[in-house]
Amino acid sequence: MTLSTPRAAVAPAPSPLLLGRPFSLADLEDVARRGRPVAVCAEARERAAASRRAIDAIAAAGDAAPAVYGINTGFGALAETRIADHDIRALQRNLVRSHACGVGPDLGDAEVRAMILLRAQVIALGHSGVRTEVLDLLVALLERGVCPRIPAQGSVGASGDLAPLAHLALSLIGEGEARLEGQLMPSAVALAKAGLAPIELAAKEGLALINGTQYMTALGALALRDAAALCTVADIAGAVSLEALMGSKRPFDERLMRVRPHPGQVGTAGNLRALLGGSEIMQSHADCPRVQDAYSLRCMPQVHGATRDALAWAAEVLTREVNSVTDNPTVFLGEGGGGGSGEGVAELISGGNFHGQPVALALDLAAVAAAELANISERRVEQLVNPALSTGLTPFLAPRSGLHSGFMIAQVASASLVSENKVLCHPASVDSIPSSAGREDHVSMGSISARKLAQVIENVRSSLAIELITAAQGVDQRRPLRPSAGVAAAHAAIRRVVPELVEDRPLYLDIAAATELIRSGALIAAVEEAVGPLN
Repeated sequence: MTLSTPRAAVAPAPSPLLLGRPFSLADLEDVARRGRPVAVCAEARERAAASRRAIDAIAAAGDAAPAVYGINTGFGALAETRIADHDIRALQRNLVRSHACGVGPDLGDAEVRAMILLRAQVIALGHSGVRTEVLDLLVALLERGVCPRIPAQGSVGASGDLAPLAHLALSLIGEGEARLEGQLMPSAVALAKAGLAPIELAAKEGLALINGTQYMTALGALALRDAAALCTVADIAGAVSLEALMGSKRPFDERLMRVRPHPGQVGTAGNLRALLGGSEIMQSHADCPRVQDAYSLRCMPQVHGATRDALAWAAEVLTREVNSVTDNPTVFLGEGGGGGSGEGVAELISGGNFHGQPVALALDLAAVAAAELANISERRVEQLVNPALSTGLTPFLAPRSGLHSGFMIAQVASASLVSENKVLCHPASVDSIPSSAGREDHVSMGSISARKLAQVIENVRSSLAIELITAAQGVDQRRPLRPSAGVAAAHAAIRRVVPELVEDRPLYLDIAAATELIRSGALIAAVEEAVGPLN
């Protein structure tokens, strides 16, 4: 008898995300960051084809057709300028070229992939009048790893994210630049290497590709996913600090949460109770004379929880947005519009779904909410390093105070990040600069809201990394007393990448290692292995 060689278990391939059906921010992140495959559902393909037939009917009428914005007219302040039938394709090409005015640093591949996904989703919802060939090319970019080069600056958030989306559209017509396998090259070359061909845009397609909120929504959605994880990291970091400072878990009692039942507050308190159960350190000072801890320790449920609730609302707004039609004009089919030859009369309605105000306001709030995680974290770091506040710990947690500075400047670095966040939290959405000769007289600035939020999230992540390495040093100084299982798991995860400080060393490497521990999800995974799932 021949024995077969044992084979390692293979994880099942992820199921494709189906465009044209609602999906979540988690789904978006899976596609953007982890390469989950994408497909177009059959009903979405037929919806898109049906809406395209309505556009073709207008285009086929030629110069006899009535003026319809985006099909046979100019754009913005030139909306009343009629375009001849023989110039319609040139009109779309010129629109994409002229609007590609982005400046600044390039977006990363994950952000670009999120934009492509969202642009394809709008078309798949069946109100854009774009050919399925364009939809298929967008999906193929995701499948084959072609990432158009998109500069990060240049959008005012109405009529949507025109400049960034124009750079995306440039790659579809074989112009501009794109990255493939990490290399930047002309888009035409990238498409050819990927086995794809550029497309010539037909009536309305250039406008449909650049109208919408896909830039601000893509950046904002990914930032919100990161922010949600940082709420849990903040609970972990706060628990480690509480143990190092010999604080009390009594303020997290479930009865207190029951009489003020904000969901985020309840969730944070539940995490802290799970993280702090069975602590020798806490048991050792059960009868100490201290009545109350500082607010940065005692009020973690109220502060972290308020952040959770604000971010949850922002995530609801963006979830609606990723499943919305945001280009203009919008195609509505008459009775029988599901397919076949009898769609009925189509109507094109010009409106303002491209305006980014709902997203801009949500992302501005998210930045304020996320920044508070760093704000309160820095105060806990101050508690840890200030000898007037940290009974039993060495000044600045230094091995030999005076000879060593310990974590003195780590607190300064955290204060710097917190101060920068305060500037970044000024809402972009309160500003508006008219454009297009006054036709676009109110804009959202939502792209700036998204970029600011992404930077705030980076700063918060670094601030929490500083707290984690500082608090871990405090826990070391409480030996031989042992912390709770949750804090012990967090401490062990930190010590796998950051050794205990026994003499002064450059701490920037430690901060970077702890930041990556957070970014990778390894910290949360290690703690949840010890205490179970956290909120």
